[in-house]
Amino acid sequence: MLGVEVIDGASPAPATRFSWPGLAALAMAELRVNAERAFLWTPVAFGLGAAAYLEAGREPSVWGLGGLALLLGTVWLILRRREATTFVLVLVGLMAFGAAGGLAAKIRSDRVAAPIMAGERVVRRVDGFVVDVVSPGASGPRVLIAPASVSGLSPERTPRRIRVTIGENETPGPGRAVRLKAMLGPPPPPAAPGSYDFARDAWFDSVGGVGFTIGEIAPARLDPPPWRLRLSMAVNAFRWSLAERILARMGPGSGGIGAAMVTGHEAWITEEQTQAMRASGLAHILSISGLHMAIVGGFVFGVARLGVAAWPWLALRAPGKKIAAVAGLVAVLGYLVISGAPPPAERAAITASVAFLAILFDRRAITLHGLAVAALLILALKPETAGEPGFRMSFAATAALVALAESWPQPVREISTPWWIRWPQAGFTWLAASVAASLVAGLATAPFAMQHFNRVAVWGLPANLAVAPLSSFVIMPFLAVGTLLEPFGLGAPFLAVAGWGIDGMVGIANAFAGAQGAQRIVASAPPQVLVIAFLGLMILCLWRGKLRWIGAPLALAVALWPRPAPPDAWIAADGATAAVRSGDAAVLLRTDAKRFGAELWARRRGLTPATWSLYACDKRICAPALGAPVRLSLAWSRKAPDAETLSGLCVNSEVVVIRGAAPERIPPLCADTVLLTAEDFARGGAAELYRRSDGWRIVWAQPLRGDRPWSRPSGSRLLTPDGTGGG
Repeated sequence: MLGVEVIDGASPAPATRFSWPGLAALAMAELRVNAERAFLWTPVAFGLGAAAYLEAGREPSVWGLGGLALLLGTVWLILRRREATTFVLVLVGLMAFGAAGGLAAKIRSDRVAAPIMAGERVVRRVDGFVVDVVSPGASGPRVLIAPASVSGLSPERTPRRIRVTIGENETPGPGRAVRLKAMLGPPPPPAAPGSYDFARDAWFDSVGGVGFTIGEIAPARLDPPPWRLRLSMAVNAFRWSLAERILARMGPGSGGIGAAMVTGHEAWITEEQTQAMRASGLAHILSISGLHMAIVGGFVFGVARLGVAAWPWLALRAPGKKIAAVAGLVAVLGYLVISGAPPPAERAAITASVAFLAILFDRRAITLHGLAVAALLILALKPETAGEPGFRMSFAATAALVALAESWPQPVREISTPWWIRWPQAGFTWLAASVAASLVAGLATAPFAMQHFNRVAVWGLPANLAVAPLSSFVIMPFLAVGTLLEPFGLGAPFLAVAGWGIDGMVGIANAFAGAQGAQRIVASAPPQVLVIAFLGLMILCLWRGKLRWIGAPLALAVALWPRPAPPDAWIAADGATAAVRSGDAAVLLRTDAKRFGAELWARRRGLTPATWSLYACDKRICAPALGAPVRLSLAWSRKAPDAETLSGLCVNSEVVVIRGAAPERIPPLCADTVLLTAEDFARGGAAELYRRSDGWRIVWAQPLRGDRPWSRPSGSRLLTPDGTGGG
């Protein structure tokens, strides 16, 4: 039996047997109900439009996108004046928002356009200012530099920002003028076809060069930088100094995590701590995001409201809730500055600010409508966030939690209930809400975690439930108070308590990370599957009525979609290393080169990295041994092998990779061998090879990126916002 309920003041329609007319009647009834909630879908449409711009194969015209947005907006106005049906109005309106999202992303891309270094990495001398100490990489600490000059580059071709990896013991603080030598080149392309494109993120951050330092970093005498850069460096210098003081107070064990949770600096978090937090599903606690903003803002809001209520004179003359909202808003904005305003913190601060402003204007603080406003603001300011996994995960999780809060049954307040009954009831309610919130948030973010990070933390739910009381009531509140008092020398006792909480959290992470099957590797699904899962999640969260459950199987698309057969081999973007598939393992040819890229490719294809001795390598060449699943030879020296050596490689190999340029004469013995050289990698980037009955199929990374400002091969012209060739 399927009942149809029409919420328009009329009596509900009688229940009918399942039939297409009955289903159509149900759909029309729910469409009328959800028409009033159409605004909730505007950030979804806007974000999909921005994401479509980011994933486009060719750079669209700003006039074309603007014309499309204007046309759809005009059509919507005409239809509204002619009183078109609600469904058509909503559909055209959302299409207009989608076009506006694409236009906003295009305008943003043109505004941030800056020079990008071209060609191979070479040693250059750099004079510049340390803007900030950014998150460390696999090779060590990294700093962001605003270069005043770069040897070999004219001022108009000098990148606005460069990021360099530095030595372990020479981290210069923000604001310092430095001189250094570094091996610099353009931002790297994707490590594998279709994988994460760092160059795109670097484009929107105006980072035009990356590399690593050679030798020591020396002080320099430079002209004063622009005032905006001085202000940014002053804030970052304060953050760095505060992080060092927190580390000194709390010690190296818990101090690294404490400094990261307050200032965003992750320089002192050990690799063991990072791996344990990832395997246990607690890694989100290390980056400043919605959880931290909610705890800090909520803690300050609660303390301020309690303080007003405890002062009878003020409580009778001032609105305590609004005063507390102002205090919470100030705390959130202050925390945003101290954290360095990373993208997750910016998004969380905007969302929290919308909630506190709603209180000031006598609106409900936590609603899907408020979330939609916050998401639209975020996407309008930085449309590129539509392509970032962090934004997708935070938006999906927040939407799921708000939808849960709206549907959560409100308990009836009983009068004169004894404390020995009231307190257990409150504890049970809190426990049930915590379990439901953790479960819902985990399910909402699971498709993105599987698709982008290829990891599933099996024990993530119990680990988060165990850590929730520590993070909410011990770690973040005491960190907040300790940080506030530390400049006055009074933060030690509060930071000590926070350190005990962090030690407990790390202990819980280690326990769950060491449990049986704590982490599983999951291969990525085809890209369009994530869109299906996202729309399914949005239907579950935003739709009202029985048809919302149509979104459930869609939301599970990433988990249920059949994976294609993985490639038989992978080759790095510069031909420096390779890996081959052997069953469920990815065997690395060179374990000391491009390890990060090889492991990223392996996880993306659902494989486990391995270092079996299936290939014999010397100082220049890797050749297959007996039993190698793919007879692949790798000449990884930049100098091309001579004809005799190349002939020997071709005789024993199906595929021969030459990192250097192709020899002038290809030996006859290589006629039936797949021969890939530096010219192929310069055009195509990283490659995946699939064995077929009629030979090999090669999938290159570069064609999948399209012809975009951040994806053009090294040495090609970049387009400036006016369409002319630039640096």
